[in-house]
Amino acid sequence: MSEEKSFWAHLDDLRGVLIRIICVYTAACVGLFAFMPTIFNKVILAPTRGDFPVYAFFERVARQAPALADASLSEGEAAGFSVELVNIELASQFFIHVSATCWLALLVTLPVIIYLLWTFVRPGLYPEERRHSRAAFMAGNLMFYLGAATGYFLVFPLTLRFLAGYQLSALIPNVISLTSYMDTFVTLLLLMGLVFELPLLAWLAGKAGLITREFFSRYRRHAIVALVVAAAIITPTGDPLTLFVVFIPIYVLWELGAYLVKANPKDE
Repeated sequence: MSEEKSFWAHLDDLRGVLIRIICVYTAACVGLFAFMPTIFNKVILAPTRGDFPVYAFFERVARQAPALADASLSEGEAAGFSVELVNIELASQFFIHVSATCWLALLVTLPVIIYLLWTFVRPGLYPEERRHSRAAFMAGNLMFYLGAATGYFLVFPLTLRFLAGYQLSALIPNVISLTSYMDTFVTLLLLMGLVFELPLLAWLAGKAGLITREFFSRYRRHAIVALVVAAAIITPTGDPLTLFVVFIPIYVLWELGAYLVKANPKDE
C-alpha cells in the first residue's frame, strides 16, 4: 500500500483525473464531429446497402444451400437490398450529428477513460489486486469491442434486414425514420458490447466466491434453451442459419464464463 493521503489530497487527485478525462473526451468529440458526415455515410449507414459483408455472405450461402437460408436471399434480394431513411423533424439531423459524435467519442475513448480512473484507484490496491485489475481492464475492453463489432457486422444488419421488410399488411408501407434507425443502431451495439462482458462478470463472481463451475454444468441445458430464445428475439428472421450464426457467439460466451470460473475443490 502507498503512503496514506489526506481526504483533500485524494480529492485533488480525482479532480486531476476528471480534468484529463474531460480533455480527452472533448478532443475526440471535436475531431469526430468534423468527420462525422464521412463516418455516417461509410460506416453507420453501410448496413442500409445490399453490398454490406453479411448480406453478401448470406446470399452466397443461400445459393449453395437454399434450405438453410431465408427464401428472400435465395431469390437474390440481398444484392438489391437497401433501406431509405427519412428525416421527419426539423432539427433531427443536427441533433443526431451531435449525439452520434458523442456516442462514438465515448466508444473510442472508453479504454483511456477507464485507464485514467484506474490510475486513481491503483495506489490503494495491493499488488495482487493490481494484477487482477489490470487483467480485468484488458479483458473488459477487448470483450466490449468484440461485442460491439458483432453487433455491427452481424446482429444489427440481420435485424435491420428483417424489420425493414416486415409488413403487418401490404397496405402499410414501411417508412423508416433516421431517429428510429439510430436508436436501434446504438442500442444493439451497446447491448452486444455489454453481453460480451458476461465472461468477465462470471470470472469476477467466481473470484468473489459467488458461483463455481458446477453452476454452469448444472444449468447448461437450461442455458442452451434460453440462449436459443435470446438469439431468436435478437434476430427474428425465422431461418435456421441466421439463428445458428447468432446463437454460436452467445453460447461461446457461456462456455468461456464456465472455463474462467474455478471448479469446486471436490470436482478438481
